[in-house]
Amino acid sequence: MVNVLRNVAVVVLDGFSPFELGVPCEVFGQDRTDDGLPGYEFSVVAGEPGPLRSEVGFALQTDAGLEVLEKADLAIVPAPCDERRARDDWPEPLLAALRAVVARGGRVLSVCTGAFVLGAAGLLDGRACTTHWRYARRLAVMYPAAKVDPSVLYVDEGQVITSAGTAAGIDACLYLVRKEHGSRVANAVARRMVVPPHRDGGQAQFVERPVAPPSYDTLADVIEWMQRHLDQQISVGDLASLAAMSPRTFARRFVQETGTTPQRWLIGQRILLAEQLLEESGETVDRIAERAGFGNATALRHHFRIWRATTPHAYRRLFQGSA
Repeated sequence: MVNVLRNVAVVVLDGFSPFELGVPCEVFGQDRTDDGLPGYEFSVVAGEPGPLRSEVGFALQTDAGLEVLEKADLAIVPAPCDERRARDDWPEPLLAALRAVVARGGRVLSVCTGAFVLGAAGLLDGRACTTHWRYARRLAVMYPAAKVDPSVLYVDEGQVITSAGTAAGIDACLYLVRKEHGSRVANAVARRMVVPPHRDGGQAQFVERPVAPPSYDTLADVIEWMQRHLDQQISVGDLASLAAMSPRTFARRFVQETGTTPQRWLIGQRILLAEQLLEESGETVDRIAERAGFGNATALRHHFRIWRATTPHAYRRLFQGSA
């Protein structure tokens, strides 16, 4: 059984990437308890003897060693630099410590090419996983027992979570916060970080325009309209008319700007709304299905099982019970 998330440790290796290290430090290391948000016992751990140099030249010193992982509920492995990844010389004490975290019921999470460290520890064997799309093929070759998906932002395999390049680490960390503490907490942390509260893990890694520029000829207005009308039945034709485009052009532009199709984006947003209502309201599942745009409880249950691998009732029991 996976532990409740209280103790978080981030492992630093020589040749670390500053941004990927900063992501878990920002999500889990900041004290936001004054805002009523959860706090964590947080450590930056030296994964090997120093000096620990970043890929851009500065060095980091920490007094925390691998013994900290013995009590960690979550161990995070940020991306090492390309040179270090190519050497594939991860210290065996670190690999053993990561295996021990999983063996006693904890979680491990990799950011970008940190997945190669998990692969060396044998923690990807038989599991679905991802990494930056540029290195996914290499990961699959080096660890053939891993089921590498190069097209997604992050993969949750229970005790092993892997994320794709750079900003996808934010998505994976916020996803885990949402899974542990619910949408209200995850949204509050995202607001503090000034980032989108949720991008579904199945979204494509390669997005031609990750953030739509604030100009008239983008889909920002249409997407805002979609968010306000999730309870309505919306077709691609309706949206194309709003955007003054043909349905084919609109569908292509939507994928370019969001990384997913209009229908999948709608379902994802409706799932998020249904989760919020299940957590925070006492409305029936039928009424929540209507408000979230699924029409009826049967359709909501169908999509909830596909997207969250559970039922609306089970989700409500979990999150309202923990609240």
